[in-house]
Amino acid sequence: MLDINIIRNDIDKVKQAIVNKNETTSLDSFQELDSKRKALLIECGELRNKRNVTSKEISKLRSKKEDAAELIQEMKGVSDKIKQLEAETNTVSDNLDSLLIRIPNIPADDVPVGKDPTSNVIVKSWGEKKVFSFTPLPHWELGKKLDILDFERAAKISGAGFTLYKGAGARLERALYNFMLDLHTQEHGYREVLPPYLVNRTSMTGTGQLPKLEEDMYRLPDDDLFLIPTAEVPVTNIHANEILSNKDLPILYAAYTACFRREAGSYGKDTRGMIRVHQFNKVELVKFVQPETSYDELESLLSVSEKVLQLLGLQYQVVKLCTGDLSFAAAKCYDIEVWSPGVDRFLEVSSCSNFDDFQARRSNIRYRDDENGDLRFVHTLNGSGVALPRTMIAIIETYQKEDGTVEIPEVLKPYMNGLDIIRSV
Repeated sequence: MLDINIIRNDIDKVKQAIVNKNETTSLDSFQELDSKRKALLIECGELRNKRNVTSKEISKLRSKKEDAAELIQEMKGVSDKIKQLEAETNTVSDNLDSLLIRIPNIPADDVPVGKDPTSNVIVKSWGEKKVFSFTPLPHWELGKKLDILDFERAAKISGAGFTLYKGAGARLERALYNFMLDLHTQEHGYREVLPPYLVNRTSMTGTGQLPKLEEDMYRLPDDDLFLIPTAEVPVTNIHANEILSNKDLPILYAAYTACFRREAGSYGKDTRGMIRVHQFNKVELVKFVQPETSYDELESLLSVSEKVLQLLGLQYQVVKLCTGDLSFAAAKCYDIEVWSPGVDRFLEVSSCSNFDDFQARRSNIRYRDDENGDLRFVHTLNGSGVALPRTMIAIIETYQKEDGTVEIPEVLKPYMNGLDIIRSV
């Protein structure tokens, strides 16, 4: 949520941010609602003050055994008016809050303006494209030949858009997220957490998934709980409604979770294999930092996510997202895209985002400034470090051999119980 003073003082900037992010929220009613709430609060405050002053007068008259009936009757009318104004204020406040929660974050100054991914900017690349002496197979063919990925049985169990990992495939998936957790906790300073996979509506609203993206979420209507689309939601909400100590910042968390997305609006896209699925695993990195350091922290977050792919020996590129491709809550975001030779394209495996104080305001996460004692909102960041199964796709397709086997990347071998090569069983 934006600081309301930003909207009051520079509403044109906010309107332009809405346009640049391809959002449709209208601010036409903002000034009317804001002014009306101010007026109601002032009137209500004046009447409360009048009631307090008059109550003292009534007490004095009663102590002197003088008649206070007229003043008492007048105050009954004042109290009734206060109740009426409070009800009006609550209605106006609810309408204003409903509007504010639908206003997206303002993109950072260096985010390129654009309507869609064609305006994204490649900022760096790493690795060389692997040259094959044969035509590399896509992961769905390799997975079937090696009996490590089973899409048909997954569809029988759950429906389209799910994957059954088998044997060495399941082991490789487990090796990947264990490797990433060890890397981030042992070398990058993150603390591991294992959060719930179900979260309440307040948590989803705090990180910005609701109200906009509700149709893309799996919801349990009887409990009004949501399966998490990413560990960002529960991990960011660890400190909701808390005042953190300045000396504890930055706080760094790493979490492995399964993630669940309905992929509403993506019908017909990437239906083969596991490029786009409803359930997938991911290691998520979340940061709570001081505002002055947040953009340096974003670069650090990007670098540790890149390190995963470098150690795996996978070619990738880093893309700075344009305004139209930014998420509702992000101020700036880098995507990391890994090259997958079997499908012959780059696949996104990480989004590293700075939300400024947008999520912290929605979730009420603050810290106390040691210098002046002021309470300030933290800045929150998160990034995939990294997401599966697209990383798995890239490994299977990059490390395939002409005989149909798949070599295990060196860094994963300690996690594979001595397995060096995946062969058909």
